[in-house]
This record gives sequence, C-alpha cells and structure tokens, in this order.
Amino acid sequence: MAFEVTARSSVRTWARATGGLYVLYMAASVLADALAHIGMGDEEQVYLAITTNPSSFRLGLLVAFASGLLFLLTAWGLYVLLRRLNGELSLLFLLLNAVGVAVQCASLLALVAALHAADPAAGGLNGFTDAQAAALSHLAIGVYKTGFVAAQLFFGAWLFPLGYLVYRSGMLPRVLGVLLIADGCAEMIWLVQAIVLPTHPEIRVPGTFVSLLAEVGLALWLLIRAVRIVDSGPDAPQVVAPSTQDG
Repeated sequence: MAFEVTARSSVRTWARATGGLYVLYMAASVLADALAHIGMGDEEQVYLAITTNPSSFRLGLLVAFASGLLFLLTAWGLYVLLRRLNGELSLLFLLLNAVGVAVQCASLLALVAALHAADPAAGGLNGFTDAQAAALSHLAIGVYKTGFVAAQLFFGAWLFPLGYLVYRSGMLPRVLGVLLIADGCAEMIWLVQAIVLPTHPEIRVPGTFVSLLAEVGLALWLLIRAVRIVDSGPDAPQVVAPSTQDG
C-alpha cells in the first residue's frame, strides 16, 4: 500500500520534518567542510586536512556520508508532499536526487584512498616514498573533486521539476519555485565552469547566493511555517495551501 499523508496534523508534521531534515543536511554539509574541507575545499586544503589532523578528517568524512543520507531523506519527504500534484515529476526529482547522492557518496570513497595513501596510521603504502604517497593522495583527491562536481549535474537537474511543482502547487510561495529553478541554472553553470573553466571560480559566485536564497528559504519555510489544509468538500481530496496564520 502506498504511503500517504492526508490528515491535517500529519501533513503539517510531515512538512516540518522535511524542513528539519533539509536544515540538518545543510548543517552537516557545513560541518564536513569545517572539519575536513569536504565540499568546497580545494585539493591542497583537503590534503592538509588529511595530513595535519587525520582524526578530524575522518569525522568530517563520516559527516559527509551522513549528509548524503539526510539529503535523500529530504527529497523523499518532498516527494511525499508533492506527488499528489504530479506523480511523474515528483518521482523524477526524487530519482535525480538519488543519483546525485549516489555519485557524491561514490566520490567520497576516493578520499578513503587519499587517507590511506597520506596517513601512515591508516596503513600507508609500503614501498612508496613520501613523495610518491603524497602524489597518489593528491590524485585520489582530484578524482573526488571531479566526482563532486559531476554530482551537481543531478543536483541541478532535480531542482527544475521541484521548482516547477513548488511554483504551481500553491503550497509554498511562488517566489521559492522561481528561485529553485534559478538555482538549478546556477548549478549547471557551476558544473560547466568547474570542468571547462576551472581557473575561473568567480563565475559561480552569483549562483551561490541564489542557492542560499532558494534552498535555505525552502527549508526554513517548511520547518517554521509548515502547511495548512483546506478542505474542498467532505469527500473531495484535501488540498495543501501555505500557512499564513500560524507558525
């Protein structure tokens, strides 16, 4: 039997839980970057994190994996909320998010290899000089960075059907739908910049602000404002609308 959220209190609780998961995902991403420069750090920053504080790096790696799970659960929560509007598009953004999470988590495995190459306590590389081990570690970090960027193809694409549904649903402010679609464009620009113009990171800076407005805005709206239910008749399906009276 398909999982449904229909009761008035259940919809509000589900929306807030989804917003909470989204906020936790963002917090985990920030923490992983703070602990190990996993995310926005460059290759040298990641290598220094491995060699100067491997324990902190291991913790950051664990948090990075957890952030992937939190993001997937967030997408599932949004799928449950929005699939009554359009099941096909809701399934599409869920699948795109899932593939993005899979690609990103797979890229994190390269950091395990980098850790083993650079940290003697992790096993090291017998028969390799320090310079050779460092070179292999940098190579693995480069593979991770490429995988991280590749995941943005799917993390950008999922925002288009999501933004469209948010815009058309009436559940949330239309401006959030517009911002989510703009965020999808920004992610695609980041992907092209990172692969084609890697020496010009300034190209993606404007898109970073769009991403913050769109995704933080969606997460906080769900967490704080939630949704309310408007009954359209005793036997008619319930319609979800934005909460404007209560918090």
